[in-house]
Amino acid sequence: MIPGRIGAMSVSTVGRSRIELSATSAALAVGDVAAILLFVAVGEYTHGYNPFVAVGRVAGTLAPFLIGWVLVAGVAGMYASDATGDLKRSLSVTIVSWVLAVVVAQALRATAYFHGDAALTFAVVSVGIGGALLCLWRASATVLLSS
Repeated sequence: MIPGRIGAMSVSTVGRSRIELSATSAALAVGDVAAILLFVAVGEYTHGYNPFVAVGRVAGTLAPFLIGWVLVAGVAGMYASDATGDLKRSLSVTIVSWVLAVVVAQALRATAYFHGDAALTFAVVSVGIGGALLCLWRASATVLLSS
């Protein structure tokens, strides 16, 4: 494969993003979405909503976080071939990416298109809890993939 060409096991450059199209990057993406979904579902539950019943509410809360994550993760190289090469780098890129994704999510929540608002307390909780879940997942993936 020629670098820059989209195909199996290649690195694609879309704008400034670095995304490897592989089973590993797909697994990382699924784990990232699961961690973000867990954060949102637990949050909805603690606010009195059953995430298995209030699926639309969960989706409405999840959407701005996923949009923020997708916008930031590609540029940050979260799905590049070296994304899980080094634990310290993996965790530092994960937390910085998540903080930026939360900023995007908060900006989206401040619009009329998403429910909720851009409360500072929610941003802090989002960074702390969501960031902890993502870092736990990424640390686990990095350790497993390096062995």
